[in-house]
Amino acid sequence: QVLLVESGGGLVQAGGSLRLSCAASGRTSMTNGMAWFRQAPGKEREIVAAISWSAGSTYYADSVKGRFTISRDNAKNMVYLRMSSLKPEDTAVYYCAADRDLPLRAQAVDYEYWGQGTQVTVSS
Repeated sequence: QVLLVESGGGLVQAGGSLRLSCAASGRTSMTNGMAWFRQAPGKEREIVAAISWSAGSTYYADSVKGRFTISRDNAKNMVYLRMSSLKPEDTAVYYCAADRDLPLRAQAVDYEYWGQGTQVTVSS
């Protein structure tokens, strides 16, 4: 079992920045692929970014390329999402997710473990 706990969400003005953190505990050997998803009200959960164990592979949704950066610190069992140039359409609950398998996958159904989510609200 893997426990994921997100933090760092909040309210920010458009153009601002936030850094989300995800702390993993338990069987962290099953976190080969780590990702951030988001879900806005009335919309499906969508992938934002993903990163492999070695950080040699990353994936970004087109909507966040050039604005968001995913990283991980395996020694600390942490995954981060640096978000900059935030837009109102980035408003959503952001979830950390873990996939025991590689290569990186972009569908929520492929991730076995999920955090409880953290709210990000971007005001215009």
